Order: sequence, then structure tokens, then C-alpha cells
Amino acid sequence: MDMFMIGIIGFLVLIVLLFLRMPIAVAMALTGVGGLVIVTGWSAGLSVLKTAPFASVAKYGFSVVPLFILMGNFCFHAGASRDLYFAVSKWIGHLRGGIAMATVGACAGFAAVSGSSLATAATMGTVALPEMRKFKYNKAMAAGAISAGGTIGVLIPPSTVLIIYGILTETSIAKLFLAGFIPGLLEAVFYMATISIVCRIKPDWGPPGPRYSMKERIVSLKDTWTIMVLFIGVIGGIYIGIFSPTEAAAVGASGALVIGLIRRRLNGRAIFESVEGAVKTTAMVFAILIGAMILGYFMSATRLPFDLATAVGNLQINRYAVLAVIVGVYVILGCLLVPMAMVILTIPIVFPLVVAQGFDPIWFGIITVRIFEIAQITPPVGMNVFIIKGVAKDVPLSDIYKGIIPFFIADIIHVSLLIAFPGIVMWLPSLM
Repeated sequence: MDMFMIGIIGFLVLIVLLFLRMPIAVAMALTGVGGLVIVTGWSAGLSVLKTAPFASVAKYGFSVVPLFILMGNFCFHAGASRDLYFAVSKWIGHLRGGIAMATVGACAGFAAVSGSSLATAATMGTVALPEMRKFKYNKAMAAGAISAGGTIGVLIPPSTVLIIYGILTETSIAKLFLAGFIPGLLEAVFYMATISIVCRIKPDWGPPGPRYSMKERIVSLKDTWTIMVLFIGVIGGIYIGIFSPTEAAAVGASGALVIGLIRRRLNGRAIFESVEGAVKTTAMVFAILIGAMILGYFMSATRLPFDLATAVGNLQINRYAVLAVIVGVYVILGCLLVPMAMVILTIPIVFPLVVAQGFDPIWFGIITVRIFEIAQITPPVGMNVFIIKGVAKDVPLSDIYKGIIPFFIADIIHVSLLIAFPGIVMWLPSLM
């Protein structure tokens, strides 16, 4: 059988295994090993199990992943997310829909230390949902704002997904971080504007909260210095060139621990739970990486990624038509997979195609992650939706998806803007 067809069949087998709810790491590894056995024989096919697990993750660059995750866990257990939310709500909570806007703003701020969409959604769900209920917000609006706001955690640095993209494509992680900053802030602005528009059309969906004095607003900022110091120290240090992303992650994790201890927000139990959470999340990420590496060996043996890039290049079609196809495929895959799995699974196949079309790897990385954010709130998976459902057990899934519709429209406009004006993404990296 033709190698190209073997690669296509292997990819289809993988999709079937995922539909059967097999864990993504196991599905990729099983498909990879099975494909290699068919292509190279039993001995060579099974030998990958001896080398791939260690070779996949035993790299200095990957140490950045657990360190940034640990930083986010320390900040969560130290109550930084709660402080940030209440500070933002005192500044804009008096506006119609202001409590929901504060939720989005706090999501953007917490994303600067968590690097995770799910962590951001879960954290803000426990903090913001009771407040919006207290002020009688529409359930769909409340759940939709938290679900959509949580997705910002994938884009604003330090983003775990951007780190993995950078490692897989050998693209500068520092430049990816800077490239994601402005689009991430713009995304938050788009979401806040969406809330404002919806609440003007349906005033009862987002009643205004209490108005605080300027003194109370300024005083509230004193509790947000933890996140400000960590973000400026980590991203500023990378931008200036004081340390590498890996060193920045170590500084961030250490700084979050020290600040938590100084403020007496972290005790022995909180530290243990932070480390335990970081270990579990890192193990999940590395398991997926190992499975993807094994699958990658199989795909390379069939030359599927390179043949696809060559075939598309020979079509002589506009490169934006190619990009549109890729975006369409990502939206469909987003209904089935979480962003981390999508990056690891698709980038080795898609990246050669994108580079062959002349797109900038950094710009494409941001566009890719932005599409993956949309995947976090699309059915049937929509991981952020299920996180919020777990927090708000009395809110039907139908109401949550109803609340997401306005934010989904805002997402489409935002992505279109980033594609039409690449300078939004590339301006900060160009200053390095």
C-alpha cells in the first residue's frame, strides 16, 4: 500500500479511537506503534517504545512547563485570583454588566500567572459566579462570561500551549509570549464590549453593582500587587533579556512561593496541594507529548506532513484559502479535542504546510492558539463549558451555550482582525 494512504488511514484510526473515548495520549501512542509495525516491521516498530518516552520529555526546555504551572498553583492557593476579581469589580462593577466585565478583566489578569484556560475558568467560576448571582445576573450571561473569559488563559503569557507550540516548531518562546500579549488584551476588550452591548439590549441580564468611592478603588489595588510583580518580573525579564523563559519560570514559581509565605497566604497544606496539582498537570501534558512523539515517528515514516505540504503548494491557490481550510479543520477538531492535544497532534503535520505558504511561524502560532481558545467553548466538548457546569450545577448546559453565543461572535471578529492586520500580533516581537 502507498505510504501516503497508510498515513491517512492511521490518522483516521486515531480519530476513531478518540471517538471511542480512549485517552488522547494512549490513542496517539497506540496508533503510532501500530503504524510503525506495519511500515517498518515488529522489531523497529516496537523499539520506539524504548527510546521515545525518555527522548520526548528529557529536554531542558520542557522544564518551563511544570515551573509555570507551579507558579499559577501558588497564586491560586494564595488567593491572588480573588483579590484581583474584587479589585476590578470595584472599578467597573457599577456599570450595567459591570460584574461580568470585572470577571473578564480578572480572567485576563489571572491568565498572566496561570497559563491555563481551564485553571482560569475554574478559579473565576468559584469566585465570580456567587457575586453575579447575588446581583441577580441572568444565568446564561454569567456562565457565558466566565466560560469565554477563561479562554484568555491560553493566549496571554505565560501560556502553556504557546510553550509547547514553540518547542515543537523550534520557535522563540519569548517572542511568542510577546506576540500573545496585545491580542490577549484585545480579546478581553472585545468580551467586555460584548457584555456591554448585550446588557444594553437586555438590561435585566446584567444589573449594575454598587458604586465605590475613588479612595476605595485605589485601596483595592494594594491586594493585586502579587500578580503585577510576578507578571512584570517574568515577562519584563524575558523582554529585556535578563533571563530565558525557563529561568523566568523558575523565578516566577519561586517568587510566587515567597510572596505567598510573606503574606501568610500559604501554609504547609497549600504548598503541598500546589505541588501536587502541578505534578498531576505536568504528568498529563508529558503523557500527551510522549504519545504525540510516537505518532510523529509514524507520520514521518509515511511522509504524510511533507507530501501534504507539497500537494497543497502545487495547487497554486491563494495562501489565505489554505489558511481558511486549516482554520475550518481546527474549528471541527476543537469540538473533539482540548487545545493541548490539538497543538501536539496537528502542528507537526500542519506546520510544514504553513511555512511553505510563507506565513510567519510566530503569527501563525498566535492564530492557532486563538482558534483553540474558541474550541474551549464549542460543543460537544467545550472543556470550559463543562468546568463551569461543574461549578454551577443548577445551570443547564443549554443556558451556558446560549450565553456563549455573543462571545463566539466576538471571537470570530477578533480572529478576522488578527488575520487582516498581522501587525497587531507582530509589533511587540519586532521590538526584541
